[in-house]
Amino acid sequence: MKKILLALITLFTFSQANAQTAIFNDLLQKHVTKDGIVDYKSFKEDKAKLDIYISYLEKTSPENSWSENKQKAFWINAYNAYTIKKILENYPLKSIMDIKEKGKTAWKIPFAKVGGKTYTLDHIEHEILRKNLFDPRIHVGVNCASGSCPKLLNMAFTEENVDASLEKLMKEFVNDSSRNKISNKKVQISSIFDWFKEDFTKNGSVIDYLNKYSNIEIKNNARTSYLKYDWSLNGK
Repeated sequence: MKKILLALITLFTFSQANAQTAIFNDLLQKHVTKDGIVDYKSFKEDKAKLDIYISYLEKTSPENSWSENKQKAFWINAYNAYTIKKILENYPLKSIMDIKEKGKTAWKIPFAKVGGKTYTLDHIEHEILRKNLFDPRIHVGVNCASGSCPKLLNMAFTEENVDASLEKLMKEFVNDSSRNKISNKKVQISSIFDWFKEDFTKNGSVIDYLNKYSNIEIKNNARTSYLKYDWSLNGK
Protein backbone atom coordinates (compact mmCIF):
# COMPACT_ATOMS: atom_id res chain seq x y z
CA MET A 1 0.00 0.00 0.00
CA LYS A 2 2.86 2.36 0.88
CA LYS A 3 4.51 1.66 -2.47
CA ILE A 4 1.27 2.45 -4.32
CA LEU A 5 0.82 5.68 -2.34
CA LEU A 6 4.40 6.72 -3.04
CA ALA A 7 3.95 5.98 -6.75
CA LEU A 8 0.76 8.06 -6.84
CA ILE A 9 2.47 10.97 -5.07
CA THR A 10 5.40 10.78 -7.50
CA LEU A 11 3.03 10.70 -10.48
CA PHE A 12 1.04 13.66 -9.12
CA THR A 13 4.22 15.68 -8.52
CA PHE A 14 5.48 14.85 -12.02
CA SER A 15 2.14 15.88 -13.55
CA GLN A 16 2.12 19.14 -11.58
CA ALA A 17 5.67 19.98 -12.68
CA ASN A 18 4.84 19.28 -16.33
CA ALA A 19 1.68 21.40 -16.11
CA GLN A 20 3.56 24.34 -14.60
CA THR A 21 6.40 24.12 -17.13
CA ALA A 22 3.76 24.02 -19.88
CA ILE A 23 2.50 27.42 -18.66
CA PHE A 24 5.97 28.93 -19.06
CA ASN A 25 6.37 27.19 -22.41
CA ASP A 26 3.09 28.67 -23.68
CA LEU A 27 4.16 32.16 -22.61
CA LEU A 28 7.48 31.86 -24.43
CA GLN A 29 5.75 30.53 -27.54
CA LYS A 30 3.31 33.44 -27.47
CA HIS A 31 5.66 36.34 -26.73
CA VAL A 32 9.08 35.32 -28.09
CA THR A 33 9.89 34.96 -31.79
CA LYS A 34 11.93 32.08 -33.19
CA ASP A 35 14.82 34.56 -33.39
CA GLY A 36 14.58 35.27 -29.66
CA ILE A 37 12.99 38.73 -29.87
CA VAL A 38 10.68 39.35 -26.93
CA ASP A 39 7.44 41.33 -27.08
CA TYR A 40 7.67 42.60 -23.51
CA LYS A 41 4.62 44.83 -23.91
CA SER A 42 2.33 41.89 -24.66
CA PHE A 43 4.20 39.69 -22.15
CA LYS A 44 3.34 42.21 -19.45
CA GLU A 45 -0.35 41.67 -20.18
CA ASP A 46 0.21 37.99 -19.33
CA LYS A 47 2.06 38.74 -16.10
CA ALA A 48 -0.58 36.86 -14.09
CA LYS A 49 0.25 33.65 -15.97
CA LEU A 50 3.96 34.19 -15.43
CA ASP A 51 3.23 34.62 -11.72
CA ILE A 52 1.59 31.18 -11.68
CA TYR A 53 4.85 29.68 -12.92
CA ILE A 54 6.85 31.84 -10.49
CA SER A 55 4.66 30.52 -7.66
CA TYR A 56 5.56 26.98 -8.71
CA LEU A 57 9.26 27.85 -8.57
CA GLU A 58 8.85 29.39 -5.12
CA LYS A 59 7.43 26.13 -3.78
CA THR A 60 9.66 23.65 -5.61
CA SER A 61 13.00 22.38 -4.37
CA PRO A 62 15.00 20.48 -6.99
CA GLU A 63 15.88 17.05 -5.63
CA ASN A 64 19.28 15.38 -5.80
CA SER A 65 17.42 12.34 -7.12
CA TRP A 66 16.48 14.33 -10.24
CA SER A 67 18.58 13.59 -13.31
CA GLU A 68 21.22 16.17 -14.21
CA ASN A 69 19.20 17.16 -17.28
CA LYS A 70 16.08 17.70 -15.19
CA GLN A 71 17.97 19.88 -12.71
CA LYS A 72 19.64 21.80 -15.53
CA ALA A 73 16.33 22.46 -17.30
CA PHE A 74 14.66 23.55 -14.06
CA TRP A 75 17.37 26.04 -13.10
CA ILE A 76 17.76 27.52 -16.61
CA ASN A 77 13.99 28.03 -16.78
CA ALA A 78 14.07 29.62 -13.32
CA TYR A 79 16.85 31.99 -14.37
CA ASN A 80 15.03 33.03 -17.53
CA ALA A 81 11.61 33.37 -15.87
CA TYR A 82 12.99 35.59 -13.13
CA THR A 83 14.96 37.68 -15.63
CA ILE A 84 11.75 38.25 -17.60
CA LYS A 85 9.90 39.06 -14.37
CA LYS A 86 12.49 41.68 -13.41
CA ILE A 87 12.33 43.24 -16.90
CA LEU A 88 8.53 43.40 -16.77
CA GLU A 89 8.63 45.02 -13.32
CA ASN A 90 10.77 47.80 -14.80
CA TYR A 91 9.33 47.97 -18.32
CA PRO A 92 9.58 50.10 -20.41
CA LEU A 93 13.37 50.35 -20.31
CA LYS A 94 16.22 50.38 -22.79
CA SER A 95 18.52 47.88 -21.10
CA ILE A 96 18.68 45.45 -18.21
CA MET A 97 21.72 47.50 -17.17
CA ASP A 98 19.31 50.32 -16.25
CA ILE A 99 17.88 48.24 -13.40
CA LYS A 100 19.35 49.18 -10.04
CA GLU A 101 18.00 48.46 -6.57
CA LYS A 102 19.95 49.75 -3.56
CA GLY A 103 22.96 50.13 -5.81
CA LYS A 104 22.76 46.53 -7.01
CA THR A 105 22.44 45.42 -10.63
CA ALA A 106 19.69 43.04 -11.77
CA TRP A 107 22.06 40.09 -11.34
CA LYS A 108 22.92 40.90 -7.73
CA ILE A 109 19.42 41.65 -6.38
CA PRO A 110 18.19 38.82 -4.10
CA PHE A 111 14.69 38.30 -5.50
CA ALA A 112 14.54 34.89 -7.22
CA LYS A 113 12.69 32.56 -4.87
CA VAL A 114 13.09 28.83 -5.41
CA GLY A 115 12.03 26.15 -2.94
CA GLY A 116 11.60 28.63 -0.10
CA LYS A 117 15.07 30.18 -0.58
CA THR A 118 15.94 33.50 -2.16
CA TYR A 119 18.70 33.72 -4.75
CA THR A 120 20.32 36.27 -7.01
CA LEU A 121 20.51 35.58 -10.73
CA ASP A 122 24.29 35.48 -10.31
CA HIS A 123 24.00 32.72 -7.71
CA ILE A 124 21.78 30.60 -9.96
CA GLU A 125 24.15 31.01 -12.90
CA HIS A 126 27.55 30.79 -11.24
CA GLU A 127 27.05 28.74 -8.08
CA ILE A 128 24.35 26.30 -9.20
CA LEU A 129 24.54 25.95 -12.98
CA ARG A 130 28.22 26.60 -13.70
CA LYS A 131 29.56 24.96 -10.56
CA ASN A 132 27.19 22.08 -9.80
CA LEU A 133 25.76 21.34 -13.25
CA PHE A 134 28.75 22.32 -15.37
CA ASP A 135 28.12 22.55 -19.09
CA PRO A 136 29.60 25.31 -21.30
CA ARG A 137 26.33 25.31 -23.25
CA ILE A 138 24.60 26.80 -20.20
CA HIS A 139 25.76 30.15 -21.59
CA VAL A 140 23.36 29.83 -24.51
CA GLY A 141 20.57 28.65 -22.22
CA VAL A 142 20.44 31.41 -19.62
CA ASN A 143 19.46 34.72 -21.15
CA CYS A 144 20.48 38.22 -20.07
CA ALA A 145 17.74 39.96 -22.09
CA SER A 146 20.25 41.81 -24.27
CA GLY A 147 21.07 42.19 -27.95
CA SER A 148 24.40 40.35 -27.86
CA CYS A 149 23.08 37.49 -25.76
CA PRO A 150 22.48 34.16 -27.43
CA LYS A 151 18.82 34.20 -28.42
CA LEU A 152 16.17 33.38 -25.84
CA LEU A 153 14.66 30.02 -26.76
CA ASN A 154 10.93 30.40 -27.39
CA MET A 155 10.12 27.25 -25.47
CA ALA A 156 10.75 25.97 -21.96
CA PHE A 157 13.56 23.54 -21.28
CA THR A 158 12.61 20.07 -20.09
CA GLU A 159 14.47 16.99 -18.97
CA GLU A 160 13.77 15.50 -22.40
CA ASN A 161 14.75 18.45 -24.62
CA VAL A 162 17.48 20.30 -22.73
CA ASP A 163 20.47 18.48 -24.22
CA ALA A 164 19.35 18.74 -27.84
CA SER A 165 18.11 22.32 -27.36
CA LEU A 166 21.40 23.55 -25.88
CA GLU A 167 23.31 21.83 -28.67
CA LYS A 168 21.14 23.52 -31.31
CA LEU A 169 21.37 26.91 -29.59
CA MET A 170 25.16 26.74 -29.37
CA LYS A 171 25.47 25.86 -33.06
CA GLU A 172 23.14 28.70 -34.02
CA PHE A 173 24.97 31.14 -31.75
CA VAL A 174 28.46 30.31 -33.00
CA ASN A 175 27.33 30.64 -36.63
CA ASP A 176 25.25 33.79 -36.09
CA SER A 177 27.23 36.47 -37.94
CA SER A 178 25.61 39.24 -35.88
CA ARG A 179 27.15 37.75 -32.74
CA ASN A 180 30.30 35.99 -34.02
CA LYS A 181 32.29 36.80 -37.15
CA ILE A 182 34.23 33.73 -38.22
CA SER A 183 36.69 32.99 -41.01
CA ASN A 184 39.57 30.53 -41.39
CA LYS A 185 42.28 32.88 -40.23
CA LYS A 186 40.42 35.45 -38.11
CA VAL A 187 37.60 35.36 -35.59
CA GLN A 188 35.77 38.22 -33.90
CA ILE A 189 33.70 36.50 -31.29
CA SER A 190 31.29 37.22 -28.48
CA SER A 191 32.73 38.51 -25.23
CA ILE A 192 31.02 35.51 -23.60
CA PHE A 193 33.93 33.41 -24.84
CA ASP A 194 36.29 35.82 -23.05
CA TRP A 195 34.37 36.34 -19.79
CA PHE A 196 33.85 32.60 -19.32
CA LYS A 197 36.97 31.36 -21.08
CA GLU A 198 37.62 28.79 -18.33
CA ASP A 199 34.32 27.09 -19.18
CA PHE A 200 35.17 26.76 -22.86
CA THR A 201 38.78 25.64 -22.44
CA LYS A 202 38.39 22.59 -20.19
CA ASN A 203 39.30 20.31 -23.10
CA GLY A 204 41.30 22.57 -25.39
CA SER A 205 41.36 26.14 -26.64
CA VAL A 206 38.47 28.48 -27.42
CA ILE A 207 39.19 27.80 -31.11
CA ASP A 208 38.85 24.06 -30.44
CA TYR A 209 35.47 24.68 -28.84
CA LEU A 210 34.28 26.91 -31.67
CA ASN A 211 35.31 24.30 -34.24
CA LYS A 212 32.90 21.80 -32.67
CA TYR A 213 30.06 24.02 -33.90
CA SER A 214 31.39 26.33 -36.61
CA ASN A 215 30.37 25.81 -40.23
CA ILE A 216 33.78 27.21 -41.17
CA GLU A 217 36.88 25.39 -39.99
CA ILE A 218 39.02 27.82 -38.01
CA LYS A 219 42.79 27.46 -38.03
CA ASN A 220 44.44 26.91 -34.65
CA ASN A 221 46.54 30.04 -35.09
CA ALA A 222 43.62 32.22 -36.18
CA ARG A 223 43.74 35.77 -34.89
CA THR A 224 41.14 36.19 -32.14
CA SER A 225 39.41 39.31 -30.86
CA TYR A 226 36.22 39.93 -28.92
CA LEU A 227 33.26 42.02 -30.02
CA LYS A 228 31.80 44.83 -27.97
CA TYR A 229 28.71 43.61 -26.12
CA ASP A 230 25.35 45.14 -27.00
CA TRP A 231 23.34 45.52 -23.79
CA SER A 232 20.23 46.99 -25.44
CA LEU A 233 17.02 45.15 -24.60
CA ASN A 234 16.22 42.06 -26.71
CA GLY A 235 12.72 43.38 -27.32
CA LYS A 236 10.63 44.69 -30.18
